[in-house]
Amino acid sequence: MTADIMMTISVWAIPLLLAITFHEAAHGFVAWKLGDPTAYQLGRVSFNPFKHIDTFGTVLLPLLLLVMQAPFLFGYAKPVPVNFHNLRHPRTDMVWVALAGPGVNLFIAFAAALSIGIITFLPVITQEWFLANLMNTILINVILAVFNMIPIPPLDGGRVAVGLLPDSLARPLARVEPYGMLILIMLIFIAPMIGQAIGMNLHFFTLIIQPIVKVIVSFIYEIPLAIFS
Repeated sequence: MTADIMMTISVWAIPLLLAITFHEAAHGFVAWKLGDPTAYQLGRVSFNPFKHIDTFGTVLLPLLLLVMQAPFLFGYAKPVPVNFHNLRHPRTDMVWVALAGPGVNLFIAFAAALSIGIITFLPVITQEWFLANLMNTILINVILAVFNMIPIPPLDGGRVAVGLLPDSLARPLARVEPYGMLILIMLIFIAPMIGQAIGMNLHFFTLIIQPIVKVIVSFIYEIPLAIFS
């Protein structure tokens, strides 16, 4: 039983740390290149996962959801600090900084799909473990990309929306940011419990995020089949 638990944790922990680390480092890197050195000066433009780990969001919360066999795996890292006033073109550059995280997650997912083709060249005893890591890498990175593109600040999608919408819409949306995480907690955790109590499906993840994730993951899975078949 212990071996099974350790196996399960190992094939989820590595992809999750990889996804979160590259996501946050990408934000900091693009901000640095567009004029804001804040994250770079604080050492957050780094692929060292320990620079980005949040004890609760990166470790305890995903582990709790995994043990509870939740229908989704959710986690977050310490946000990379970005001073948007330092950016050369604050409004448009903010969009690129926000898109960098989800963009690198999708890139990792594609790279993992392409890597499936090398599994047969590995020792047989390691093939199942590597395949599970690659499959979970695809799934976690797509979930992270899709989830972060929800147009609610402080998520990346909210920042993109604020940068692209006209001022009459962008300003009210930007004012939502202090309450953004509370809104997300209500959508992800509170609403499903209320729905269960009243006999309705109010599971935000299942209704909104999961269908989009399935479409993208199915498309990505076709890549190695097209290339190596």
